[in-house]
Amino acid sequence: MSASTCAPLAGQAVYLWHCVREGWYSLYSGGVTNQNYLRGIQEADANGRVSFTSIYPACYSGRWPHIHFEVYPSLASATNVRNKIATSQIALPKATNDAVFAIAGYEASIRNQAQVTLANDNVFSDGSSLELATITGSIEGGLTATLTVAV
Repeated sequence: MSASTCAPLAGQAVYLWHCVREGWYSLYSGGVTNQNYLRGIQEADANGRVSFTSIYPACYSGRWPHIHFEVYPSLASATNVRNKIATSQIALPKATNDAVFAIAGYEASIRNQAQVTLANDNVFSDGSSLELATITGSIEGGLTATLTVAV
């Protein structure tokens, strides 16, 4: 939504990415710089909403579980990073993290999350209230993270 008018920003593009459950990123982490996954882009609908289907990201050493995103004026403009109009991250709530990290394969996330908080994370430490998603659903049926972002 527009930060000045609170109007939905239909047609804007949101590029979103996050790490795998082992804590690394395609296109970025060693060994997978030539691979592209857990990344996507969507055009906002008439209500300014986008929707992505993915896995739950890990908690890696030193960072609270999160999802990165950038906002672009349009899908066509999203091909050049210089066109981005906003960059931020979505923090994920501890109760949901705890439930997901109890699943086999997320053991490292349990250890890593025990060593970091939203208050000492290098991104969210300045206040996470505007970046903390609301999670609904269930692990068995699927979780939905929702966050309204002013741009």
